[in-house]
Amino acid sequence: MDEKLVEKLEEKIRDTISKKDEIKQIFDTLSNIDDSKSFAFGILMGRLYNSFYYQSKRIQNREPTKKEFQEFLGIIQNRKAELESLCS
Repeated sequence: MDEKLVEKLEEKIRDTISKKDEIKQIFDTLSNIDDSKSFAFGILMGRLYNSFYYQSKRIQNREPTKKEFQEFLGIIQNRKAELESLCS
């Protein structure tokens, strides 16, 4: 994966983790739909995937490849514990 793209994704993950109060507020607002941890984690993944997809198009002027998507999943897997802690 392009180094700039990895950098932007890591920046988005750090930003998401640092805004725990805002993330919790989103979860609380949507808790009437579903208050499960998996729903909250899904919101986080949507936020990060959107950033990955948008930055791929912006930086590389194309959609991400399957290989880049697999690398994205690897980054998420490596930071899973930190991200899950936001969902409690």
